[in-house]
Amino acid sequence: MEHIPVMLSEVCSSMQLESGKRCLDMTVGLAGHAGRILEAISPNGFLLGLDRDSETLPLAYEKLKAIGSDFQLKHSDYGKVAEVCAEMGLTGFDAILCDCGISSVQLDDPERGFGFLENAPLDMRMDRNDPLTAADLLNTLSEGELADIFFHYGDERFSRPIARAVVMKRQDKRFSLNSELAALVSGVYYRKGFRHSKVHPATKVFQALRIAVNHEADSLMQGLKGAVTLLAPKGRLVVISFHSGEDRIVKNLFKEFKTEGLGTIVTKKPQKPTEEEVARNPRSRSALMRVFERSNTGEENV
Repeated sequence: MEHIPVMLSEVCSSMQLESGKRCLDMTVGLAGHAGRILEAISPNGFLLGLDRDSETLPLAYEKLKAIGSDFQLKHSDYGKVAEVCAEMGLTGFDAILCDCGISSVQLDDPERGFGFLENAPLDMRMDRNDPLTAADLLNTLSEGELADIFFHYGDERFSRPIARAVVMKRQDKRFSLNSELAALVSGVYYRKGFRHSKVHPATKVFQALRIAVNHEADSLMQGLKGAVTLLAPKGRLVVISFHSGEDRIVKNLFKEFKTEGLGTIVTKKPQKPTEEEVARNPRSRSALMRVFERSNTGEENV
């Protein structure tokens, strides 16, 4: 499936893009958003793009190079955005974007193990240099730890019975393929009386494992705390999350930033994709966008 950037027009409008602005895309991916950003800020603008997946950066570079030259890409976890920008001597961004979603290329590549319809390695690492895979977590964590991951990171209603089934199953055979986990989760749902659904029963469990493997919750918290310090006066921080746990982190951090006098919350409630976008790109259906604007002075520190 072709990668389609989520809420593209809403993102660009919220970032208040125009020629000459300095922007940062903390999760550049395949440059779906970044391409439009670079177009809008050229000429004389500058775009910095980060991504923890080194395999997508060359693809993003080729796309952006065809648009303009005023950009730079860096291989980094977005949780380290403050450190990366300090090393590069960069600050004072007019707009910063953080899209917490996974790209379609990652999702559709069986070897990455993010999907659940192929007999592929149960991997799920955004950066394949990281030591632990999803299979490692499934085969070593306790029933309670797995249940907590499924519930807190996936909003999974059957987190405990699924965790129990995982622990029982691995006593006979360790998990290695995504199809094994998908079949196990489907079996639990079947026994609970759920026979048909538009969404695969394993969707939330796979999401939860991906977040745990890549420490996405911690990265999001650290990344946003760093990003707000990098904004220029009246600069905007735009965040797209994809489940209630992520959105809760964004919402609470924005409240903290406001309480500390760092700026104002532009979106009182998260903005959602239109019905037309969801029909065109079903993967956008759970997207939630929030926007924070830095104060006029920009002198406070987090």
